[in-house]
Amino acid sequence: MGNADHRALTDTRALVRAHELALEFLASLPDRPVGPSADAASLMATLGGPLPESGEDALAVVEHLARAVEPGLVATAGPRFFGFVIGGGVPAARAVDSLVGTWDQNAALFAASPAAAVVEEVAAGWILDLLGLPDTASVGFVTGGQMANFTCLAAARHAVLANAGWDVERDGLIGAPHVNVVVSAESHATIMAALRLVGFGSGRAITVPTDDQGRMRGEALRAVLDTLDGPTIVCAQAGNVDTGAFDELDAIVGLTRPRGAWLHVDGAFGLWAAAAPGRRSLIAGLPLADSWATDAHKWLNVPYDSGLAIVADPAAHHAAMTVRGAYLLRGRDGERDNHDWVPESSRRARGFAVYAALRNLGRSGVADLVERTCSLAARMADALGEEPGIAILNDIVLNQVLFRVEPQDGRDADELTRAAIAGIQADGTCWLGGTRWHDQQAMRISVSNWSTTEADIDRSASAIIRVVRAVLAH
Repeated sequence: MGNADHRALTDTRALVRAHELALEFLASLPDRPVGPSADAASLMATLGGPLPESGEDALAVVEHLARAVEPGLVATAGPRFFGFVIGGGVPAARAVDSLVGTWDQNAALFAASPAAAVVEEVAAGWILDLLGLPDTASVGFVTGGQMANFTCLAAARHAVLANAGWDVERDGLIGAPHVNVVVSAESHATIMAALRLVGFGSGRAITVPTDDQGRMRGEALRAVLDTLDGPTIVCAQAGNVDTGAFDELDAIVGLTRPRGAWLHVDGAFGLWAAAAPGRRSLIAGLPLADSWATDAHKWLNVPYDSGLAIVADPAAHHAAMTVRGAYLLRGRDGERDNHDWVPESSRRARGFAVYAALRNLGRSGVADLVERTCSLAARMADALGEEPGIAILNDIVLNQVLFRVEPQDGRDADELTRAAIAGIQADGTCWLGGTRWHDQQAMRISVSNWSTTEADIDRSASAIIRVVRAVLAH
């Protein structure tokens, strides 16, 4: 057997074994403990050591890695992971994503992968239609919400400074007109990180106070905007990360449009509510914003990594992102070059999995996914809310449940809530995380996995109540 034949056989065996191990992992998800069973030290002991002097057989590497990492895997793809807004992977997206690594396409240029370019163009059109956004908007397929916010704010920076007579891509920010950036007091951390990345700085953002559900209201924004002059960017939120609440988008649009301010909406998970008819009351005014950011690996249930940066003005989007090089073979006759819309050039062809998820679910399937997980969140809140010693802190408008331990005997509720979080995570039935909400320690449940059932909710609620009772008893 020649070297090439031997390599091909080894590669095939490694791929087949990887596929078998993947199926074993998927089969374990319904019943495996959700949290990890290993700490960093034990994982380092198994995975670490000096770099091998000679290369190892591909099949042996697959076997070793799968065995070594197993105790450190978190079942985020399973039906009872509620710690962050992390969806699983709908079957078609999960399957296609395994092909993407094998296809190994560089999705930057049409010339490098016509298939990747066309798939992203088609999927972009489907997304705009599904979410009710302008069909003339541009869509960039980025890594997640962080880079989606960055991309959109870079487009916003271009537009508001161009309107003030400044070419920021050519001349930078030194000497540029001052740009007012207005954010909610409860903007997600990725908004602040994006402001640092685009050069505005997080500390210079003007903060608008929020209500008891974390919403930015129109009247509060008006009071801030009335004090400002010059180029302005307003960052609103569709889906508070703790409560699921939406900023008052309709009123915010009415305030930003007459002033010529750019309105960006961070809809990391909440933007998908636009696909569900029963949630449309939350999104009034949404299509009239200037840009929108969301994650596909949240509520669309596409495997990591996958985010979407959507901009109503393609010219501003293109100007902020495009790159030039004599060696780059540009698309002709309207062919899409994906790197015109994202910060990266060399990148994974993540549009394939988005295309597969949308085709797998269809319009009604996405709507059902959103509505069903929202109903499951309400079911969880109902079950927990009936338990003495548990207080539900938010209105259940979407897929988020915010709650805490509230003892009746004057003990420290924050301390007991932290103990409950640790106990629930150690129990393994489900996994949730803690948060600091309006100066209170709280727990947060996010229901966003396509495979979660009523039985999963009931089983998890029982485990949470069992742990809370034990914490209160001791």
